Amino acid sequence: MLGGISIWQLLIVLGIIILIFGTKKIRNLGGDLGGAIKGFKQAVNEEDDDKSSAQSQQRVSHEEKRDSDTFEGRAEESGKEKEDVRK
Repeated sequence: MLGGISIWQLLIVLGIIILIFGTKKIRNLGGDLGGAIKGFKQAVNEEDDDKSSAQSQQRVSHEEKRDSDTFEGRAEESGKEKEDVRK
């Protein structure tokens, strides 16, 4: 069978790798790979948090603009201007 790799073939390859590199180097390689994956996940999560905080800030600024566009918002602004003129 040319296409299939049996469990025995995988065990033989694993044994050869252990003989060549040793268990300590393989353990260090696994730890380094795990650390790299963890760092990548943190970076992706931070980027998502930055995007969501930017979107919430945009919503707040839009809400502030809406308040000033209403009739009540304009009345409040004109009342503030009159108070400033009186002082």
